[in-house]
Formats: sequence, C-alpha cells, structure tokens
Amino acid sequence: MIQVLENVVLNPLSEKDIPDIFNTLNNEREYMRVWLPFVDYTYEENDTRNFVISNLGTVDKHFTISYKETFVGLIGFKDTDPLNRKTEIGYWLSQQAQGKGIMVHSVLKLIEYAFSEMDMNRIQIKVAVNNHRSKQIPEKLGFLLEGVERDGELLVDNVYTDINVYSLLKKEFKGKSCK
Repeated sequence: MIQVLENVVLNPLSEKDIPDIFNTLNNEREYMRVWLPFVDYTYEENDTRNFVISNLGTVDKHFTISYKETFVGLIGFKDTDPLNRKTEIGYWLSQQAQGKGIMVHSVLKLIEYAFSEMDMNRIQIKVAVNNHRSKQIPEKLGFLLEGVERDGELLVDNVYTDINVYSLLKKEFKGKSCK
C-alpha cells in the first residue's frame, strides 16, 4: 500500500480488483473511450480479468487508486526496461474523481517509487496532444516535453492522434513536488 493523501491510497493490483475495474469502465464507457482505446475492447468482466492476470507478476507494477476507500482508477508502469533503468507511467481516473488532485499526487508517489525502489533513471509519460487534463499532470510535476510522436495512438473510431512525450530524469527530480 502507498498512502498518497489522507483519503487516497494506491494498492497493488490483484484479482479481487477485477469487478471494480470492469464496472467503472463499463459505467463510464462513453467518457473513458475518448482517450482509452482499450475500453472498446473491454466488453465483459473476463476481458478485464485477462488484463489483470497478464500483468500480475511482471516487471510492470500496477496499482488501484482508492479515494475514500472506493476504487476510482488505475495507475502503473508500462514498458519497463530494467537494463536501461527506464519506465513509463500510465494512468486513468474515473470522471467522478477528477479535479481533486488525486492523479497528480498519485503520479508523484509513483515517481518517488520508481526512482527509489525500482532504481529507475528515466520516467516518461505519453499523453494525447488534445487531452488537456492529462497533459497537466507531467507539466505540473516538472517533466520535459521531448517532442511529439506523430499519429502515435489509434483512438476510437479509427482516428489517430499525436502524442506528447514527456520525460523526467532522476537527477532532475531532487526536491520536486506538485506545483
């Protein structure tokens, strides 16, 4: 468990989280699918089960986000490269939980975890150029915008979007906090 704020906790992903994850995605399908293409391929709880099981025990750690003891999202590492000591942070948050600082503080805790516990040197975050709420997170946390990955992600309705690629190095992080 990672305590983020008084009412916000990150817990390691487990099979017991499958119903909460699926129900949140299913209940907020129209909202979530705009920036999360996998939502359109998550039709039943078994699809979520396959995701969870495939990620347990891998080098990429995932965490549930709980706000006031209620599941509100996921956050974790992806494409972790231990040899080159780099990883990427990905995240999503229920619409009802947004605007409370939950995600920016959760990302900050994962940055600390990656640099101290995982001995990473580089963390990146990729965000669709028009996903303004999500872009605020790496920008507030001092990430550098390295560039744009053109047509970097295929979104819903077969539309490509450019992706901003942000990075933060361990040597740049000393003493950073949420701005």
